[in-house]
This record gives sequence, C-alpha cells and structure tokens, in this order.
Amino acid sequence: MSTYVPSPSSIERRWHVIDAGEQVLGRVATVAAKLLQGKHKPKYAPFLDTGDFVIITNARQVKLSGAKEDQKLYRRHSGFEGGLRETRAKTMRQRMPARMVEAAVRGMLPKTKLGKHMYRKLKVYAGPDHPHAAQQPVRFEVS
Repeated sequence: MSTYVPSPSSIERRWHVIDAGEQVLGRVATVAAKLLQGKHKPKYAPFLDTGDFVIITNARQVKLSGAKEDQKLYRRHSGFEGGLRETRAKTMRQRMPARMVEAAVRGMLPKTKLGKHMYRKLKVYAGPDHPHAAQQPVRFEVS
C-alpha cells in the first residue's frame, strides 16, 4: 500500500470571504490560517500548499480581547542601529487596520517558503467591499 500524495492538478482552490466585523481577532486569524493551509480538506498534506484563497473584510471593526487595544505592540525594524519602531494596537487600527489582521494570520502560518506562498493567498480589506467578485467567493462564518 502506498501513501496518497495529491498532484497539483487535483487540488481545487476556492475563494472564501470572512467578515471580521465585531469578531475577535484571534478567532478570525485561526480560521483564516486553517483555510490557507488547507487543513479543512481531506487531501491535506503538510508539505504541499493545498489551501484556498481567503478574503477578510471589515478589518477596521475587528475586536481585541482584554486590554490589548492599549497594551499590544507591533514592532518592526529598519535594519539600521536604533531602527526599532513600536506601534500600539490603537494607532495601528487608525492607520493600517488591515495590517493588524495580516500580522495575526501570518504568525499562525509556517515560517517557511511554503508559508510565504500560503500568505500570498490572503487578501485583507479595512471596509466591507472587495474587488474579487469575479472569483465568486463563498461566505465563511467564524464561530
């Protein structure tokens, strides 16, 4: 008996829309990461990208639990000495609300080339509209 390995032609890619409005950020991110990796499919293989495309809308309205709105920090570094920049979640939501959701989902994906390929299938929008109507995305509920 041999191990089944799905071929690239047998992998079906679907489009899912997740409405993040009034949802907790961590719950939205875990569902999105699961869809991007393909763990919801019977043909899942950890060494292949079997996942789907994910569109997240209303990123501006996502909720943070506890006191994270004032205490959570997003860090980035320019690469130069003293180049560390820290931004609180409150200001990140005002300036770049989509980046909050992107950072949460990216942290839940594998830290490999395969994980980067999965991350490219994520589309995040601050408002309720997205330009992917031609792909006929299916609404996915976060429970």
